[in-house]
Amino acid sequence: MTKGTKSGPRTSILVVDDEPIVLQSLAAWLRQEGHEVDTAEGARKALQLAADRRYEIAFVDIKMPDIDGLELQSRLAATDPELTIIIMTAYASVESAVKSLKAGAYDYIPKPFNPEELSHLVRRAIEHRSLRFENIRLKERLEAITSPSPIIGASAAMQEVLDLIAAVSETDSTVLIKGDSGTGKELVARAIHAASPRRFGPMVVVNCGALAEGLLESELFGHEKGAFTGAQYRHKGKFEIADGGTIFLDEIGTVSPRVQIDLLRVLEEKVVTRVGGQELIPVDFRVIAATNQDLETLIGRSEFREDLFWRLNVFAVEIPPLRERPEDIPPLAEHFLEIYTRSMNRKPMRLSSEALDALKSYRWPGNIRELQNAIERAVVVGTPPVIKAEDLPLRVTGPAEQPGPLALRELERAHILRVLDRCSWNITRAAKMLEVDRGTLYNKIEKYGLRRPVG
Repeated sequence: MTKGTKSGPRTSILVVDDEPIVLQSLAAWLRQEGHEVDTAEGARKALQLAADRRYEIAFVDIKMPDIDGLELQSRLAATDPELTIIIMTAYASVESAVKSLKAGAYDYIPKPFNPEELSHLVRRAIEHRSLRFENIRLKERLEAITSPSPIIGASAAMQEVLDLIAAVSETDSTVLIKGDSGTGKELVARAIHAASPRRFGPMVVVNCGALAEGLLESELFGHEKGAFTGAQYRHKGKFEIADGGTIFLDEIGTVSPRVQIDLLRVLEEKVVTRVGGQELIPVDFRVIAATNQDLETLIGRSEFREDLFWRLNVFAVEIPPLRERPEDIPPLAEHFLEIYTRSMNRKPMRLSSEALDALKSYRWPGNIRELQNAIERAVVVGTPPVIKAEDLPLRVTGPAEQPGPLALRELERAHILRVLDRCSWNITRAAKMLEVDRGTLYNKIEKYGLRRPVG
């Protein structure tokens, strides 16, 4: 765009009509408004022009001898789906206007033209295009912001999980995610939400295991002012906040029997009643739940309701522990390594073959979360460009067999000394790598008679 005009920024417009006088008069009016105008006496010429350059708006006559306006509209839209098409008709036929609008035309204008009406129509078309493109940009930005972290995994087990995510995302089915602590259950839940039709709605996370029964009830369902001591204001619950989106109930196996009854009612009826209130509040949400416990075992011990289990277990996704998919360890480690070197503003680093071997041979009882922590610590204490095996936590690099008492003492002494040397005897950094406090490290230094090298 080059300059402002009466109707806004300069716009490229194509006018198509088989009557020369219409082309001349319409082009003159539009040019007077400051727009760039090309004319085509017939559909074939219009298609040639549209193939050579992009137009923002096209005025197309509905009645032409070679190819009529509706057919030309279809061909122009196929060439450029973003083109705004306005149909011209001398007949002001409602039928032809409706057909053109149904086929995707922005509007239609009857002949003969009123210059003021024409100018107003062009301004509206330009504003419409601007709003449409702004909506596209906003959606793209929103998708970029809400996109979850990638799920890393080349193993057959993780490919099966990814296939399940793809299958259930387009539905509105309730999902139960099973897996040990640290396997990435919330990441899977976010991936399902982000790929679902609800992705532009909220994703509300509730850690059921972190709240006592009374607090969890208030968090889930909300409460009215004065419902209990300290309830000074009305409080919306997580189900209300999740309206139009997804609610993720983590550690669902820890919910008390009383709250389980209320949960079952909300899931079945999609209606919430706040604590201390009477109003029935309709809510539209999708439920994704997660557990690291065997819910069927809890059912057998009468600790979890069977009817709630079947309400949640509509579509199950089970995430295998990291120890069962060792081929996923290297790409996950590289992923975390890239994240932490960038966030800590450190030079690029790579894992040595010994470090990779140590990572692959370890059992990872804490799963991906433990691997992530190990890589973070290695980046803190390691020296670019290589992460060495000794940069990893002791539990990762320690021998598989249990050594005797003397060997364990010597192993601990040697490892502490190695870490201190690598950290240039920075006690804070060394304590963080060893996962102890500074006082404990000072006691170990004194116990083993360790001394900082002189010079």
